[in-house]
Amino acid sequence: MTDAFALDPRLAADTVVVGDLPLAQVLLMDDARYPWLILVPRRPAVSELTDLSAEDGATFSQEIRLAVGVMQALAKPDKVNVAALGNVVAQLHVHVVGRFRSDPAWPGPVWGQGEARPYPPHARAQLVERAAALFAAA
Repeated sequence: MTDAFALDPRLAADTVVVGDLPLAQVLLMDDARYPWLILVPRRPAVSELTDLSAEDGATFSQEIRLAVGVMQALAKPDKVNVAALGNVVAQLHVHVVGRFRSDPAWPGPVWGQGEARPYPPHARAQLVERAAALFAAA
């Protein structure tokens, strides 16, 4: 069933792969303003949570919970926002965003707030490595 999975090109352009969980591909949004993970179930033609089988839905829910824990360990945010919007990219994906009272968008949403600021390559590589290690240890 995963043979036909392809990551939406818009997600691929804005992110770096952290790794794979049993169901979801884990991505890091390349925006240094916010610690931001994205989980994408590796299933073709899925745009809504309800498009997942009951088993996949339960697995995805567990993986989202895991990602929240990783975000808390990774960035120690004041709050973790979890959202599945899909208005721009229809492919089912869930955002796990670490938020700080001091961040540029607080207390509003991160979407549509200024321009993304890509990580310096060395910082991005270190963050991906730390996130991958936290997922592996969980």
